[in-house]
Order: sequence, then structure tokens, then C-alpha cells
Amino acid sequence: MSGEKSFGVVLRGLRQRGRLTIEELAEASGVSVRAIGDMERGRSRVPQRRTVVALAEGLGLADAERETLLATVRAARPIRAVAVAGTVVPPRSVGDFTGRGAELARLREAAERAGTGVGVSVLVVSGPPGCGKTTLALKAAADLAEEFPDGCFVVDLHGVEGPVDTGEALLKLLKALGVSDRRLAQEDAQGHAGLLRALLRERRCLVVLDNARDEGQVRPLLPAGGRSLVLVTSRRPLSGLEDVDRLALSEMAQDEAVELLRRILGAERAGAEAEAVARVAELCGRLPLALRVAGNWLTVRSGWTVDHLVWRLADEERRLGALAAGDVRVEAAFELSYRQLTGQAARLLRLLSLVPGPDMTAAYGAALTATGVFEAEDVMEELVEAGLLQASFTGRYQLHDLLRLFARARLSREEEPGEREAAEDRLRTWLLETAVVAGRWYEPGYGAPPSSWQGLVPLETVEQARAWLESEAFAWLAALRSAARRGEHTRVVETADALDWFASLSLYWGHWLEVFRLSSEAAAALDDPYLQAVHLNYYSQVLGPCEHRYREGIERADEALEYARRAQDASQQGWALLNAIFPHRQLGEVQKGFDKARAAVDLFEAAGEYEGWIDAIGAYGATLRDLGRAEEALTQHQRIITFLNAPNCPVSGWTADTYRAAATDALGSDYAALGRWREAADHYRNAVVEFDRVGVHHREAEGLRHLGEALIELGETEEARSCLRKALALGDAADGDDLKTAQKLLDSLPAE
Repeated sequence: MSGEKSFGVVLRGLRQRGRLTIEELAEASGVSVRAIGDMERGRSRVPQRRTVVALAEGLGLADAERETLLATVRAARPIRAVAVAGTVVPPRSVGDFTGRGAELARLREAAERAGTGVGVSVLVVSGPPGCGKTTLALKAAADLAEEFPDGCFVVDLHGVEGPVDTGEALLKLLKALGVSDRRLAQEDAQGHAGLLRALLRERRCLVVLDNARDEGQVRPLLPAGGRSLVLVTSRRPLSGLEDVDRLALSEMAQDEAVELLRRILGAERAGAEAEAVARVAELCGRLPLALRVAGNWLTVRSGWTVDHLVWRLADEERRLGALAAGDVRVEAAFELSYRQLTGQAARLLRLLSLVPGPDMTAAYGAALTATGVFEAEDVMEELVEAGLLQASFTGRYQLHDLLRLFARARLSREEEPGEREAAEDRLRTWLLETAVVAGRWYEPGYGAPPSSWQGLVPLETVEQARAWLESEAFAWLAALRSAARRGEHTRVVETADALDWFASLSLYWGHWLEVFRLSSEAAAALDDPYLQAVHLNYYSQVLGPCEHRYREGIERADEALEYARRAQDASQQGWALLNAIFPHRQLGEVQKGFDKARAAVDLFEAAGEYEGWIDAIGAYGATLRDLGRAEEALTQHQRIITFLNAPNCPVSGWTADTYRAAATDALGSDYAALGRWREAADHYRNAVVEFDRVGVHHREAEGLRHLGEALIELGETEEARSCLRKALALGDAADGDDLKTAQKLLDSLPAE
């Protein structure tokens, strides 16, 4: 069969070869006699795929012949692009289209729903410049062409630069749909829109309205029901359109980005420098336009290694300039959207390049511009509408890496140095002041912020404080580093001081060592013995548990002790002795730990430092147990419980709950040392519940490991297995040694 023959001619030939009448083929296929007759005589439009499949089954065609018949249908159903001048040309396809499987599936689902006549018939594909909106829409149009027998049409609306007049686009579409000039002359603009809606309602067409500027440009081009589907691509989400589906497009996944580069470069070249190719994908921010430019650079410059391109792109100041091939420039794509912004939005985009984290809330915009949160949010939403900022359902915003570089370049070019520095100061001040207020929720003697505090984020509960400190950790840590570099020593020590108690919740976060190293260096720069004692104590406190640098932890604690004596501060002397006990125990120096614990208890009692006294009694009991005096350890740990449960106890709230959980866990260990496993298990179980309630998850993991050990001793294997699995599930929140022990114990249990 020749692909040049019409579908009707091919169908008639196959029917006659099978010696079937039209009536017999209709009965065998389920397609009506009239429809088959119209198809053979060329009186009807090209049939849908399911009709062709039914006819092929009725004709008894083999797979190869059926595919040939389907190919004849596809050839009769070209995608047509409606150009501004009225010419009809096929769009240039992208042969190396890669990935976007989930997005293509969404578009296919939309086509299927539209085909029922009851689904939404418009889908808006939005996203930042260069994310591949047009390419995705054209790929979908090619894949779905056979589902739309009345044709596929692509209209470039040139929305970003020199937008096409809606009336002109209407005329071109109507002409492509076969409406005569005489009929068009009889209608005004409103009539043309109504005529298009009527045609799209009664026909099954796919229309791609590419690069729309705004809602007003596309609204007259949209159908009102029917079985046609209109895909609209725009940098803006076009949120003013009603009754439409939406698909937000962003950068590609890393594996898809690498695969696109591999297809452009060829498998052999990409495979030879696989790590460099992956790095190029990262440096391009996985943005399809940037990836294609980078790939084309390497294709044209075959003498370049991929590593050479990595070297060029690694320079942030030159990266955008390097991502240009011929007349295709990533920076130019961003520039078109940037020029359409209001002055206020353009300025905020420039300032957002100063945000140190991967994403942000509206409070960052407010801090940078010295405005209110709602005002900043309105301007950030303008950036979202322009496709230059991405918004998530969680209320956070993200600036793509390449757009960040673009904004930073514009900041250097368009802002006075003094204004940039002032904005950086506002952001750093806000981050660190908020960290102090949030951290003090956990510090004895503080709690909720004073009523006079006016913040950009709500910190009215301890849960809100913790959520902010955790979600913004990357940013406030960067601000702390910046303050340290700038010699803002007082601000550094104040921030670290407020975060000390919060650190006990997330001991294995990974950055506390840096926080307290910076603060101890700042205290040294201030040459204040008391502050040096305080911050060396903080530093020594995390060296052992976080880094297993036990000897160094003892040395820093000894330094803190000397500064505390110089400052004549008994409380800090007590903390210095206390912080050395854990490393001494880990190094097997139990007697040294015991001696320091007894001395710390006396110092805290003399200073009236209740929290320190509780910690010291706990450490004293632990060293008694280490020395084989578990009964005496029981007495000491029970003293803590009795103290905390006493009426009018000076330690209360979260602090008391945390200490109570720790003492309960210590009692479990005392009973375990005495071989009283049932009592040990009961105390461990209670401690786990309390640690979970107060949110100290590394201690929860430790308690679960202890409980698992006790249950194994009791022969209660299944509950032990459950506890050990729960400990492992806490992952990064737990001490690595606890996880290793839990896994070893779990592996030792008999198979289920």
C-alpha cells in the first residue's frame, strides 16, 4: 500500500481484497454502513484511531497491515501552524525530546477527558523562561494527533515580545478551520470569537496557543465545552482564567537532564565523561534551554572536553554569558520577562538574589525591602505571575539557580552599592534576631517572646519556634557566618547563646560544631573571660557527641574552666567540669569523670543553678554505675525525679519534661546494670514516650535501643524487633553509634 493514497482508497482496497461488502464490514467492525461509505468516498473527515482499529479488526488485518492503515490516517492528519502572516507551515519538531513522562501523561489524560465532552477543554502549561513549555506542547500535539481527526493547530502568540493581536489570531485560526472570507466578513470580533467556539464545540481539534502574554489575549480563543482541547503555554500561570486545568512546569529531574545531554552529544562521548556531563546538568540548573545551549556548544566545538565546559560554567559571574549558542541566549530569555516587570517587582527580584537558602517565604522579601509581609507577598506574586519565581503549596518561593545569577547580575548593575549593603544588613539582622527569639523558647527564664516584639513571622508557640529554626536553618546559619566574617562579634555570641538549649533537641543536625566554634572565636575577639567560658563550654559540649573528638572536648572544657575561674563564675565552672564527664567516660577514664561530677554538683549547689545541678546529679549517677555502684546510681537518679515532681519546683515546662525523661532513661540503665530487666524495660518504655513527646529524637532513638536490649534479655523478641526498627527509622536524627548497635541487635534476632 502506498502512503500517498487517501484513507478511503486504501480502506476500499482492503475491503475488496477481503471480499466483504460494506454491510459485512459494518457488522464485523461495529462501524456504521453510512460511516464506512462516507470514508471510502472521501466525504467524511479522517476517522479517529479507535475507529481505524475497529475497522482493522473487522478486516482481519495482521499487525503490520493494521499499522500501515494507522500510518495512512496519521499522514492525513498533519499538525498545522498558523503563522502571523497567515501561512500554514508544519512546526519544527525536536527529535531528541527527553523525559517529562508524568507531564505527557497529564496532557494525554486531558485529551481523553475532553474527548468525552464532559471534561475541561483548556489546559494551561506555565513555567519560567527556558523550562520547555513549547517543546512539551508540540511533543504532546504530535503524540496526540491521531486523537483529533479535525486537525491540530499551533498559534504562536508572541506574548513576551510583540504580542499578536487577538483578533488577528482569531482570523487565522478560523481560516485554518475552513471558514470562508465571505463568512468572516459578515462577523465582527465578537462574532468571530463565537464562531470559533461553535467550531471547536462541534469538531474534535487540538489547538496549541503558544507563548500567551495574559488572560485577555487568549480568552476569546478558548472553547466553551465540546470535545476539542486547547493547550495554552505561558510564562504566567494565567490565574484569571476559569474552568481550566493547570500544569506547572519547572526544571527537569537530574536523570532526565543528563539523558538530554547524552542524546545531544551522543552516547559514546557522554559515556566517556559521565561525571562531567552530570556536572554540566547541575550547572545548567537542569533547565532545558540551558541544557540544549550547552549541548550545542559541545557539538559545535567537538575539540572541547565536557570538563572544559564545566570549568567555564563553574564561574558564576560568567555562567549566563557562557550559555549562548548562535542567537540563542539563556540570559535573553530571562531579560524579556524582566523588562515587563513593574519597578517594584524588578527591584525585589534583584534583592532576592541575596537570599542564601534554596527557597524562601514572603518574610524574606519584607526584610529585604523593609516593608510588611503582605506587601512583599503581593510583589512576589507578581514575580510568580511573570514566571520568574516559583511558588509551592507550602507557601514558599523558589528562585531558579540561573535566574538567581541573572538577578544578581542586575543587582550589581542597577543598584547602588550602599543600597545592596543595606538590604543585606536588613536580611542578616532579621534572620539572626528571629533565631534569637525562637531559640529562647527553649532557654530557661525566657520562653515566649515579649509582647513588644514585632516580628515578620509568628512565634507564638514553641512549635512555631522550632518549625522556623528548622525550616530556615540554612539561611540563619549563613547569616551567622556572614556576621562572623564582618566582625559582628556581639551578634554572633548572642545568637549562639540563645540557641544552646535548642541544640539539645537536634544534636546531630550537623552544624552545631560550626555554630559554637564561631561563637567561641567571637567571644575570644571580645576578650571577655565570662563569654569565653560560656562559648567554650558550648563548643566542648558538642565535640564529643557530634564528632567523637573526646580528647579535644576535654581540652576545650579545661580551657572554659580556666576562663570561668578568671571570671569568678561558679556556674560556668560547673558546666566546664560537667562537659568533660561524657568524654572521660567514653575514653574509659571513669574515676576522672566521677571526681568532676561530684565537684560540679557542689558548684551548682553553691551557685543556685538548678538546671546544671540536675545535669550534674545525672552525670554523678552515671559514673557511679560505671564504677559498679548501680544501687547508689538509682538513688541519685531518683533524686532528680523527686526534685522535678516537687510542688513549686523552680524548673518547669519543656526543660523539666526533658530532664524527667532523661532521668527515667537513666533509671532504666541502673536497673539493667542490676539485672532487673523487667523494671529496666518499664523505665525505658516510659522514657521513649516522653522523649517522643518533647521532640528530643536522638534520645528517643537511644531509649528505643536500650528498650530493645532489655526486651531481648526478657525473651520478648517481637517487641524488641519493633523497637529496634523504630530506632533505625529515626535515621539522621539519631547518633550513628545507636543506629549501628540497633542494626546489629536486629540482625542477631531469629528470622520472622
